[in-house]
Amino acid sequence: MKPKDRGTGDAPGEQPPVPDGRTPLYGARMWRQVGRLLLNLPLGIGGFVFTVVTLSVGLALSVTVIGLPLLAAGLAGCRAMGGFARGRARSLYGSAVHEPEPVQRRRPGLTGFAIAHLTDALSWRSALYHVLMLPWGVLSFGLTLVFVLVGWPVLPWAIRAQSAVDRMLVETLLHPGALSERVRELEDDRGTVVDTAAADLRRIERDLHDGAQARLVALAMDLGMAKERLRETETPDDVAAAAKMVDNAHGEVKLALQELRDLARGIHPAVLTDRGLDAALSSVAARCTVPEGVKVHVDLKAGPDGGSERPDSAVEGIAYFTVSELLTNISKHAGARSATVDVWRAEDHLMLLVQDNGKGGAAPYPGSGLAGLAERIRAVDGVFLVESPHGGPTTVTVELPWRTRTARR
Repeated sequence: MKPKDRGTGDAPGEQPPVPDGRTPLYGARMWRQVGRLLLNLPLGIGGFVFTVVTLSVGLALSVTVIGLPLLAAGLAGCRAMGGFARGRARSLYGSAVHEPEPVQRRRPGLTGFAIAHLTDALSWRSALYHVLMLPWGVLSFGLTLVFVLVGWPVLPWAIRAQSAVDRMLVETLLHPGALSERVRELEDDRGTVVDTAAADLRRIERDLHDGAQARLVALAMDLGMAKERLRETETPDDVAAAAKMVDNAHGEVKLALQELRDLARGIHPAVLTDRGLDAALSSVAARCTVPEGVKVHVDLKAGPDGGSERPDSAVEGIAYFTVSELLTNISKHAGARSATVDVWRAEDHLMLLVQDNGKGGAAPYPGSGLAGLAERIRAVDGVFLVESPHGGPTTVTVELPWRTRTARR
């Protein structure tokens, strides 16, 4: 499956349209860029003056008590003004630059504020950006004015070239570092994992309370009534009634045991631990209600010892429950007659491909089961893609990171 195209709109993360036969060369977008380039001069003057004054005064007074806090305040101001520049780049150029996380203070008070900003790389890069904006503002203002007045035939291309430089400065100096982006992703993933674990605990508690627990309570009541009947037995009818109660209690025991087995299978099936994905997914496919059945093909490359290599139990569990949930959705909603499940290893990834010939139209809408699956997959740095045109077929591709199972002694 091919990754989604970025598109050509003005939304964040999208590339700005390139003038072609369908885009007006002298349209509104070009004139907005002209306005931005002309504004670079006054903004550059303001940012340069603020940066140079606050940083130079802070450095000059760094031997005093107020010097370093004043320097940190100047850096904080540069960082805040960088947010305005990032917003302009996103709205006008469609830049993918994100807002950074707030500066993390490790100590409270003024000391913590000063240390946090003095050791923050983005604050220093923001200061450098505002220093460079003065010469660039002067140059871009002059060139834009000249091209608007006398360079009309080449104005769109000149504006586009200057806008590219403008965007490059923002994305190079004001973009959060790779480490900050990774920390943000990990925090989001951690929240997803915590929410998923809490939802699973609530589901287990609900199933125990509404299922096995209720049946065990009924069993205790039936056995208690049967005991009283046997203690007060006077006629054959009393014996028959007590026997019927015991028989009902026996039926409740069997149902409670079945529900407990189903609940245990939903937590982590024993067959997955003992025999791996092939046997576990075959078991899930056998329970699927698709008329023509589900074909399962698992092909994991052999390990160094020549035996079948298995992924880590966490990855294996995610793969199992993903396929299980997808087959459940196919049974309930797809209207399919057949389905296939393919699992294989591609270098450092475990690949899943689930297909059905149903009516299609499936999509990971917010709040849907597919959206929940997508969040779980992304929480472990995986990829979840759905192709389901109306009328079918539906293809779901999942890519999980391969982590080799560690031997347990």
